[in-house]
Amino acid sequence: MNPSTTALILIGYQKDYFHENGILHKVIEAAVAHVLSNTLDLLDHLAPSPATIVSTPINFTPDYTELVDPIGILKIIRDVGAFKQGTTGADAIDELARYGDRIIEIPGKRGLNAFHATHLKAELEHRGITDVVLAGVVTSICIDSTARSAFEYGFQVSVLSDCTAGRSGYEQDFYCNEVLPLYAKVMTHTELLEKLQLA
Repeated sequence: MNPSTTALILIGYQKDYFHENGILHKVIEAAVAHVLSNTLDLLDHLAPSPATIVSTPINFTPDYTELVDPIGILKIIRDVGAFKQGTTGADAIDELARYGDRIIEIPGKRGLNAFHATHLKAELEHRGITDVVLAGVVTSICIDSTARSAFEYGFQVSVLSDCTAGRSGYEQDFYCNEVLPLYAKVMTHTELLEKLQLA
């Protein structure tokens, strides 16, 4: 892997998930500290490199008009009022601020897949990206959906097992061991840094 053709995609690093008062914090509470610590270590190594770093936050208008008859997780998000534009919970976690413009924010995510209704694919292609690396939450939902799309678009896909979180340890292990390896490489962030020769 080459840093100049690699992009780290950050999914869900928002206060409704990661802050202790976040509306959906309890969904990933057990893994938050672990995931955040590993992600920040990764970013510290990637920031000085030529690697592309992208954040794809999910945001909705106050009345959730984007969601028509939602089911599952999107219905839960609407019902509990999460990721609403103008609220603290929709904001990026404070820890990302120190990386400034090294993190490119791609707006428009309204569902599970970070490629859908955003210019993520065009941005990656413009930058000559061949390898996409995913970090964030939730492994079984947005990580899985985005990883599958990246694979179908022809990118080499990696998912970081220690920078992602499922809704439970069992779910995380199942996806990392049984599902994601069907179309992606699963590795830790330290293994990624070794492959990029940035360790």
